[in-house]
Amino acid sequence: MPRVLPAERRAELEEALTAELVTAVAGARRRALRDGDRQVDTAHLLHSLVEADPGAAAALGDGRQLARVLGYLVQRSIGYGLRWQRSVEDTGSALPAVRGAENAASGWSPAATAALAGAFERAALRGDRRVRGLDLLAALAADPDNRAAEVLRRAGVDGPALAARIEESSQQV
Repeated sequence: MPRVLPAERRAELEEALTAELVTAVAGARRRALRDGDRQVDTAHLLHSLVEADPGAAAALGDGRQLARVLGYLVQRSIGYGLRWQRSVEDTGSALPAVRGAENAASGWSPAATAALAGAFERAALRGDRRVRGLDLLAALAADPDNRAAEVLRRAGVDGPALAARIEESSQQV
């Protein structure tokens, strides 16, 4: 199960994330605990992100597409449809996943850890000290081998195109 961070580390992390992303990360942890999953995975992150961050939800396109994404995520959370419960998510992508005991102890799947690292990297490349929900959504969508990307594909969302759209729009800001 996800472990609790010391108060000073939690405050430091919360300063680096927008309020919506803090809410999404906390929601992903609660989902994993409620679902009885051993680790927070990218589908937990995606589910909480689109519920907590209106910008991330809007990036998915029209309401029908968002509804399809949420439909797959809800099915998964009630134990129907995509069956990942109680299994560990890994990633086969080129994104660097943190592996080893420190990752397992953190309560985050390697793919979720890689997505969060990718979100921090996107913010740094943009010259921003705050990580936004769109940074995380782009990182989730860019890795074709994670669970969030599978949900997006099944819902008809082209993950690489979504990541590229977010990248393009963040360069215009």
